[in-house]
Amino acid sequence: MRHAVRSLCTAFVGTCLLAAWAAAAPRARDLGVPFDGTPGPLNAITDVAGVLVGHTTLISGSGKLKVGQGPIRTGVTAVLPRGRDSLLDPVFAAWFSQNGNGEMTGTAWIEESGFLEGPVMITNTHSVGVVRDATIQWRVAHGTADAAGYFWSLPVVAETWDGWLNDVNGFHVKPEHVFHALDTAHAGAVEEGSVGGGTGMICNGYKGGIGTASRRLDGKDGGYTVGVLVQCNYGTRDNLRIAGINVGREIPAPEPYVFIPSDLAEHGSIIVVVATDAPLLAHQLKRLARRVTLGLGRNGSISGNESGDIFIAFSTANPGAATEGHVADLKMLPNDSLDPVFRATVEATEEAVVNAMVAAHDMVGVDDHRVIALPHEQLQAVLKKYNRLANVN
Repeated sequence: MRHAVRSLCTAFVGTCLLAAWAAAAPRARDLGVPFDGTPGPLNAITDVAGVLVGHTTLISGSGKLKVGQGPIRTGVTAVLPRGRDSLLDPVFAAWFSQNGNGEMTGTAWIEESGFLEGPVMITNTHSVGVVRDATIQWRVAHGTADAAGYFWSLPVVAETWDGWLNDVNGFHVKPEHVFHALDTAHAGAVEEGSVGGGTGMICNGYKGGIGTASRRLDGKDGGYTVGVLVQCNYGTRDNLRIAGINVGREIPAPEPYVFIPSDLAEHGSIIVVVATDAPLLAHQLKRLARRVTLGLGRNGSISGNESGDIFIAFSTANPGAATEGHVADLKMLPNDSLDPVFRATVEATEEAVVNAMVAAHDMVGVDDHRVIALPHEQLQAVLKKYNRLANVN
């Protein structure tokens, strides 16, 4: 089956929440796409113990755009670094903007403090405000007030633009959708493709969305895990490379944007979340976040002027480091030991983007704009042509 979904119809203004079962759709490795490195058991960001991921996917309506009514192709994705303890036990973190035509709230305090306090939320460009406010509401409801009785929060909310397929000015993401993504965040396999915040996204001239991957370091390098989750909405078909092959030039497809050919402009953005259990401090995580750019470069990205390429990295090591009233004894890897972690980040980023594209499905959105998914059989044929198709079980 090309892409199986489970429909969860709720009272959310007649909108169905669609959660794609990760096991139902093939992933890049299942098709024989070769990648470097050894993934964790799930090949997902949730291979980092404690990390949870949740989605709310909003799909309804068809035909001509009617602002405020639809069609709707959007959603919210939540990443919780320490699961339900994320609110009370901040993680060391850092962020990096490769190209700043985008938004990630809360980064000024991450830069200043070196900590991420709470979840990372991802949605569409014009829903950042409601997701930020709803995340504060959720934190107040689930957290513990400090001695002054006031819970202080600067949530991290990132975005990419889905206005080609979605009624982005209709403001369809509501607080209850944010709560749902947070409340249903889970360990285990992560739903990919046209789900959550990635529902209406376009990547490298094909359908994009949410993707994830991980790498497990050798025991001699500490046996640590690095996991990556992307919301990809960037790039051009002309630049797309998979396994070193310029796949975009080999597979003809209808232009996703009718007003400009996909090989002439870098539309959209990408948000990347990097998680690791390696004991890294904030300045080292800044270095890790920068390595995301190399993974995207493997897939052909040039980080164009119109692309918001913004990344955040955190470490689940050193629990309790932010607790008041004591001097924290910290662990950290020496800088001379970071190369395997850098390599894992590059490799997992590259694979997460391809997983997002492989898992995505064809989508028709506002004004009948149609974006096709990367065709699996043609991808395999191109890789075979250049002797890059791996053996699959």
